[in-house]
Amino acid sequence: MRVVLLYAFQMILEKDSKVLHMSNLKVAFPPIVNKNSRILILGTMPGDTSLKLQQYYGHAGNHFWKIIFTLFDQPFSRDYEIRKQLLLDNGIALWDVLKACECEGSSDNNILNEEANDFQSFYNLYPEINTVFFASQKAEAFYNKYVLKSPNKSYHTLPSPSSANTWKTFEQKLDEWKLITKG
Repeated sequence: MRVVLLYAFQMILEKDSKVLHMSNLKVAFPPIVNKNSRILILGTMPGDTSLKLQQYYGHAGNHFWKIIFTLFDQPFSRDYEIRKQLLLDNGIALWDVLKACECEGSSDNNILNEEANDFQSFYNLYPEINTVFFASQKAEAFYNKYVLKSPNKSYHTLPSPSSANTWKTFEQKLDEWKLITKG
């Protein structure tokens, strides 16, 4: 009887562990892109707040949108449709390297069992994209792990716009992100 109870308890623990594991499954958004896109900005995977809001860089503390509006000398807006249009009007596509992963919390350091997006198909659909900017070193690392870099594209790594990136001020990040306007 004791062995049966131990086995049953072990099965419950394994089942709970799988449920917990599946609750950490994250699936990225489709790209913001059109046929005029020449530049691609790549993150890793949306964080919890972004996933909840269904918006790229949705966390209010993230500097991404403030950087983009400042670079293109536009008044800042919280309207997601205006944000997306600003990117497209300037030939910029936005996507994530990863299509799905398991991740507890929002830190890229917690990503497990990742699956990359299909970049070959993406680049075939949008052949005008010739410059790729990684929005963090982690985004570039995942890209290098799963995607063969093309000699026909230029690649640049920018400092993470995340509020967790405290070793650079907003002004320092903005200065490095200016490279996008030259892309």
